[in-house]
Amino acid sequence: MPNVLYINNAAELITVKGYSDIPAKKAAMSEIGIIKNGSVLSKGGKIIAVGTDEEIRKEHQDLIDQAEIVDATGRIVTPGLVDPHTHIVYAGTRENEYAMRLDGKAYMDIMNAGGGIHATTRATQQATSAELYEQSKNRLDKMLLNGITTIEAKSGYGLTTEHELKQLEVAKKLNKDHQIDLISTFMGAHAVPMDYKDNPEVFVDIVINEMLPVVAEKNLAVFNDVFCERGVFTPEQSRRILEAGKKHGLKPKIHADEIEPYGGSETAAEVNAISADHLLRASDKGIQMMAENDVIGVLLPGTAFFLMAEYAEARKMIDSGMAVALSTDANPGSSPTLSLQFIMNLGCLEMGMNPKEVITATTINAAHAIDAADRIGSIEVGKDADFTMFDVKNHLMLSYQYGMNHAHTVVKKGKVVVADGHIIK
Repeated sequence: MPNVLYINNAAELITVKGYSDIPAKKAAMSEIGIIKNGSVLSKGGKIIAVGTDEEIRKEHQDLIDQAEIVDATGRIVTPGLVDPHTHIVYAGTRENEYAMRLDGKAYMDIMNAGGGIHATTRATQQATSAELYEQSKNRLDKMLLNGITTIEAKSGYGLTTEHELKQLEVAKKLNKDHQIDLISTFMGAHAVPMDYKDNPEVFVDIVINEMLPVVAEKNLAVFNDVFCERGVFTPEQSRRILEAGKKHGLKPKIHADEIEPYGGSETAAEVNAISADHLLRASDKGIQMMAENDVIGVLLPGTAFFLMAEYAEARKMIDSGMAVALSTDANPGSSPTLSLQFIMNLGCLEMGMNPKEVITATTINAAHAIDAADRIGSIEVGKDADFTMFDVKNHLMLSYQYGMNHAHTVVKKGKVVVADGHIIK
């Protein structure tokens, strides 16, 4: 029997169609393509028909007779959620620093004293590949149960060539083995190691001349990212690292303006980055430059929530014409969440986005932020059959009921991988 799947009679089938070539901006972010009592038919992992049950049966009844049928009555179906910014491959936890921050310690002070990213780096360097794999797989399982079907996965907790490669190789194996697709980003410039604290230029040269060539040679990453922040990498250093990555075929991304306005969003526009992420303190000039240069703003409200900081100005960014995506920033220090649904809640409740915009921001725009919108992020004929069915009666419920996992069924490439809240092995 061919791999045929028919999901029918969804209370709302949310297609987010029409933005595969360019991301949705401004009012288009609210055009999510709702089909009442909608159905979708896939074969061989690809979508072949979208519409009402009556429309699809009229053309494809013979195929439907061979299909596995999933009844979506009373529930909504969206494209599989896409998480375009994660640090999912790491070892250890940092709950002790969480307690320190609650007692008044600042995040950057903890990091500069050898904690923060450096603490996770030590744990990741000490872990074997097998240990990294198992810890990361456990996190991926939880993300899958929450309706996520594709993620971006960064390195950056190795900070030596050996251990950066270890992280990327674990991510590559997880992409092969796990139901979730992982698209890898090299982020050797995540922090300046303590050994180079007084001479960061030496480490910048190591990233450019030693790490980048071998990552590219081994084909372990699609993107190259850098943490542009005072006390980490300057805009000038960030530009050099990102331009060097482009010479090796790696597309630029940038952690920008998270702690203070530091020129990261402007740098993103200047190097034609695919995205600039965080942007809690992005300047008006940086926002406008990103909008004019089609740089996607990937906003990470889980980080602002966990660090008790002010949130990125999503409303201003959307109204300026910037394409906006949302992500968990899943990591052990500043956003230890695996729930993109919670991030959707925060987008509405803390950043002024509406329920339709957060769906766009976690589907098609998120897919654009990892250069994968040609195959995922919307429910359209020819795309991968990645779907999430939520046990709610309409899309408003996703952002109305917060702190809950509404994912009921998850489909990856036409196969049911989560049913009734349980992973199908």
